[in-house]
Amino acid sequence: MKKLINDPNAVVQEMIEGMIAAHPDKLKTIPGTTVLVRKDAPVQGKVGLVSGGGSGHEPAHAGYVGKGMLDAAVAGEVFTSPTPDQVFEAIKAVDGGKGVLLIIKNYTGDVLNFEMAAEMAEAEGIKVAKVIVNDDVAVEDSTYTTGRRGIAGTILVHKIAGAMADTGASLEEVEAVAKKVISNVRTMGMALTPCTVPAAGKPGFEHGEKEMEIGMGIHGEPGIEKTEIQPANQVAETLVNKILEDMPLVEKDRVAIMINGLGGTPIMELYIVNKKVAEMMKEKGIDVHETFVGNYMTSLEMAGCSVTLLKLDDQLAELLDAPSDAIAFKKS
Repeated sequence: MKKLINDPNAVVQEMIEGMIAAHPDKLKTIPGTTVLVRKDAPVQGKVGLVSGGGSGHEPAHAGYVGKGMLDAAVAGEVFTSPTPDQVFEAIKAVDGGKGVLLIIKNYTGDVLNFEMAAEMAEAEGIKVAKVIVNDDVAVEDSTYTTGRRGIAGTILVHKIAGAMADTGASLEEVEAVAKKVISNVRTMGMALTPCTVPAAGKPGFEHGEKEMEIGMGIHGEPGIEKTEIQPANQVAETLVNKILEDMPLVEKDRVAIMINGLGGTPIMELYIVNKKVAEMMKEKGIDVHETFVGNYMTSLEMAGCSVTLLKLDDQLAELLDAPSDAIAFKKS
């Protein structure tokens, strides 16, 4: 195993310290926690947004803390849900008087711990709402979940709900638009190589030299099939067609596309995948409103990618286009 780290047991804390050192004007932490918070939090008169989960998926979620997106992100240990106490501290830190929305990826530990934190906050008089993102169309149940997994589509929930919160909308309105995104976003991924959790010191699973897996999860959970490595065009077709089986699109529909790298895939290869996805949209008469290509939700150093399609209406398109200064949210 080759890792550019110091102590395998200190990677999350040192990462947080490094992020704050790089962005002291935008980020702060709560002493004694692994919570990253907007520098100006709490913002009075605005709904606070909190997300998070296990580390190892950077820039998710701390990279999306900032104006127009999250108010706080809670970092668990690598591939491990943050504790309810940590999430509770984040809720308290961002409550500006209009309540707090929790954006939770559908993993059993995340759901249980965020819901427990919500109960703790409500007991102290903080109004809390919750949404659960389950955009992965690959499998219904997996090692970490009951139901579909939450993956890269979560970032678009952050963006649109964050923009809605910036308008001064109520907690109920921000929750409603987040649910609208969840209803209209789908993701499908694949992996070429495994990844290594620092504390484990060895890959979490094995792939043959000429093997890939379709539908693998961001923690290395099994997908739907292992195959020989295929050309990028064939991979793109497989991922998009699986999405369209679940969320059919028709001519004149409008979408945002996210081509997401899993940490070990060259940007060159992501653009090659995007070329085919864009061609498929054009052939079907679907309008591409915006395209995002890059590493948005990774799996340590895993090579592979995911494709996300978000079906847009005028409201979602306007909120997607709203500005954000979150350090990791960049358009192509």
